[in-house]
Amino acid sequence: MFADEAPENRLRAPDRNAPLTPHARSHASPVRAVLSAPEAIVAHPPDILSQTVMNGLEDAKAEEVVAIDLKGKSTLADRMFIATGRSTTHVGAIADRIVRACRDAGFPSPRVEGMPLCDWVLLDARDVIIHIFRPDVRRFYNLEKMWSADRPDELSIA
Repeated sequence: MFADEAPENRLRAPDRNAPLTPHARSHASPVRAVLSAPEAIVAHPPDILSQTVMNGLEDAKAEEVVAIDLKGKSTLADRMFIATGRSTTHVGAIADRIVRACRDAGFPSPRVEGMPLCDWVLLDARDVIIHIFRPDVRRFYNLEKMWSADRPDELSIA
């Protein structure tokens, strides 16, 4: 490396959310990706991510878990999970468990919003979105009703 080289061309410390190298990937996850390019991106099927999230929710004893298929309804994600925790502490513990489960399975860590208060924690795991609520907050927002309703152009006329 040359002293006059631009800063953006210098080597940087590894980023925790960056794609794994082929060597690290083979030790990090039971899922194997076929490498065709020098910088191949790990492409896990969405159903494996959904199963990982569902196992994390079950391990953390989340209650009233609902999975909503978003394919064709939204470009945000392929699936949404909505779950309830008994208290703010339980909501935070569920979120931590899902983040750890995703990381342990070789997926990037989900982005997390709402952890300081833990009334409603949102986890964005790219193809899967997870909402974790306290019971009264879940009843107030009622996301199941909003996302399970038909869009106006999908209504069937009898």
